[in-house]
Amino acid sequence: MIPLWLKISYTLVAVITAAVYAVKYPPGNFLWFSDIALVLTVPALWLESGLLSSMIAVGVLIPEAFWNISYFGRLCTGKRLSGLTDYMFDERKPLYLRALSLFHVFLPVLLVWMVARLGYAQQALFAQTVLAWIVLPLTYWLTDRAMNVNWVFGTDGGQRKRMLALVHLGLLMVGLPLLAYVPTHLLLQALFR
Repeated sequence: MIPLWLKISYTLVAVITAAVYAVKYPPGNFLWFSDIALVLTVPALWLESGLLSSMIAVGVLIPEAFWNISYFGRLCTGKRLSGLTDYMFDERKPLYLRALSLFHVFLPVLLVWMVARLGYAQQALFAQTVLAWIVLPLTYWLTDRAMNVNWVFGTDGGQRKRMLALVHLGLLMVGLPLLAYVPTHLLLQALFR
């Protein structure tokens, strides 16, 4: 159902991106949900898994849409909409490294196409929520506060006191599924029964 050329080309992009990121960034960088999605899309393609592609779509479509709005908004207007894509405009970072992050542009399109092709799996909401409930605490315990991966330390760049950061983590674990995953689940369910 999924063409071989797409499987091979996406796999090459994911492997190259992951290899460069492994050299340029600390290991905790791979706990970003978008990086998890980049990697998990490889087996989703090769296995032609409706569950994996649905789960990834539930997890990243809203954040990826926000990333794209922030990036293209600043690219077209010069105005900063959020700090989410500041690194894309940081000339201290090599152009090739910033260019690799353009996977944020095509990944949501690919995921929607895969769900349309393979069908939407109803278990995706539950599976993605369980994944988030594993990834978020791991991110809190294993990553540097300064990186603030998945914003587990708060929206203030990780400067909160430990107790407030734990409260924020708990709210994130409840809020992310309710505010991002459930609406995406309902939309994908309606579009691709």
